[in-house]
Amino acid sequence: MSSYRNQQPPMSAHRAQQPPTSASYGRQAPMSIRNGGNRNFMELPVSEEGTREWSHGLCSCCDVPGTCLAALCCPCIVYGKVKARHNNLETQGEVLAEPGCCSGDCCLHAVLAPCGLGFIFQMINRGSVRRRYNIKGGGCGDCCTALWCAPCELTQESREIELEEQSLLGYPKPQARR
Repeated sequence: MSSYRNQQPPMSAHRAQQPPTSASYGRQAPMSIRNGGNRNFMELPVSEEGTREWSHGLCSCCDVPGTCLAALCCPCIVYGKVKARHNNLETQGEVLAEPGCCSGDCCLHAVLAPCGLGFIFQMINRGSVRRRYNIKGGGCGDCCTALWCAPCELTQESREIELEEQSLLGYPKPQARR
């Protein structure tokens, strides 16, 4: 597979190119290819805006009862693991071998959840996951989902991240949702 980075422009293009100035960096579009695996592993349809739906519905959280039960009983642990896996994909572009269950994010969530503030961290992380995978939605939806459907929301995020991890590990494409 050839990469566009390895292709050389014709010599005339080399002579015409000027070195970029610091002012031109601010106007450049962000790169669409970053570290990680396939971010639409189930090949869901993409809208004209370049966004898509979640790979698994919010109410399909019971399809993975272990994660759903953990998110219901100990949301801080699931939040910490989801956040660690997501951060590792963002920064390293690879699967996190074993996310620990008691990270700093987990402890912060555990301390603030009894005060009713744990959903704020989940809302922020949900937005970050949505942006990584170009999933439709916005801050208001993230807030409502994290506040009122926390176990389902955490399970949905975990499953979305898991699909990218599976693509990195060479798993076959899963069956499309119905």
